[in-house]
Amino acid sequence: MFDIDKWQEILATIKKNKMRTFLTGFSVAWGIFMLMVLLGAGNGLSNGVSENFMRDAVNGMWLWSGRTSIPYHGLKEGRDVKLTNADYEMIKELEGIDKTSGRYYFSGNLFSYGKEYGNYTAITCHPDLQEVESIEIIEGRFINQIDINKTRKSVVIGKDIYNALFQEKEALGDFIKINNITFKVVGICKEGGGTRHRNAYIPVTTGQKVFNGSNRLHNFALTIDAKTIAESQAIEDRVRTTLARKHKFDETDESALGSYNKLEDVMETMKIFQAINIFIWIIGIGTLIAGIVGVSNIMLIIVKERTKEIGIRKAIGASPSSVVGLVLLESILITTVAGYIGLVLGTGLMEGLNLIVEQQYAASAATNGGNGETIFRNPTVSINVAIAATSLLVIAGTVAGFIPAKRAARINQLKPYETNNIKQKQEIQSHVRFRPLERNIKCPEKKQAPELYDSLRCILGNFYADNYVGSRACT
Repeated sequence: MFDIDKWQEILATIKKNKMRTFLTGFSVAWGIFMLMVLLGAGNGLSNGVSENFMRDAVNGMWLWSGRTSIPYHGLKEGRDVKLTNADYEMIKELEGIDKTSGRYYFSGNLFSYGKEYGNYTAITCHPDLQEVESIEIIEGRFINQIDINKTRKSVVIGKDIYNALFQEKEALGDFIKINNITFKVVGICKEGGGTRHRNAYIPVTTGQKVFNGSNRLHNFALTIDAKTIAESQAIEDRVRTTLARKHKFDETDESALGSYNKLEDVMETMKIFQAINIFIWIIGIGTLIAGIVGVSNIMLIIVKERTKEIGIRKAIGASPSSVVGLVLLESILITTVAGYIGLVLGTGLMEGLNLIVEQQYAASAATNGGNGETIFRNPTVSINVAIAATSLLVIAGTVAGFIPAKRAARINQLKPYETNNIKQKQEIQSHVRFRPLERNIKCPEKKQAPELYDSLRCILGNFYADNYVGSRACT
């Protein structure tokens, strides 16, 4: 493999057929280039969608009350289902439930501070809502259990509310009014999953008390301890059955109790992207195979063109394995070099695209309170994929050259001497004698064997005569 004469001969052959080698290598380079681009684009889309999912808890579940649409045990349809604090206490104790928050909504939502005012959304909640909806605290803290127990008039305001009301002034410890009720600002936050931060959060018990909610809750936000769709559905069924039994409605009635299981969406979406990645690999490998077939065809042509040369090699002692090795090395060299160029160009293009995407994301985040908008993120290819692609190239080069190499190894050493000139054939046979030449036997120089040289030149052409008579190649 590391025979310098062999590599010099391979390079000489490539140099002699520049255009053919270029077109052959281009087909391989284009195949691996497209594979890298397709994989990078698939990763970018998958990463963008996954990031949007991650803005809320991936294992989040939301339940809300409605009106029955199915009669149940003699009770008519059209009854309102009213969730309460007792339901909250019951749900959080169920198996498979991790975090739980009840929420109560009230109308109005007029916020004011001094001469500044605006309409925003006030959400009553429990402390666990911070984890369920991935709420990020910029300053201060979120609602805690002491706020709940003591029905404190505490409020955590969104970044947009802070900017509009306080205009860069210190807000923590100051007071704002919500529907003319005074609340103390204990924190400033950014909402997970959005670019607008116009929500304010107050203790659910405080909201129920000051806005005449009694013990009423409108919905629940949960996180569940599940890793598969089947586990998440089992937990959802358990919650639904528990509430249906308590409030007397059919557990299959989606109108009575609506639900959204985020884990199901995430898992289904990831399955789609897995299928897309498989499809991308199939297309990319198919393109690469087309290039490999081109390499194999070219190597067959090369073997056919060099039939006389290979026959002479075998006549003077070249083993079949050396002939196979020569063809294989040339095939591997073309596919590996061309493929590596395609690999570098493909990954380089995706890295450049990633730089542009990240700049756009940073610009979007700067104008949207830190949450950039994107469905395309980090469209790059991992190092493991690059290593796998490189290994694939070497294997592809070996496969592409194997059939031509085997054909070359089967060439009859008498084939180069098929000529109608009996005198030429006898002259060549008398010198070559069809036996391996020993290393210490010196081939005749041109001036010592002019007849042999002329015969070989006539049959093989000047190139092969110059290389195989009176040169290192025949020692």
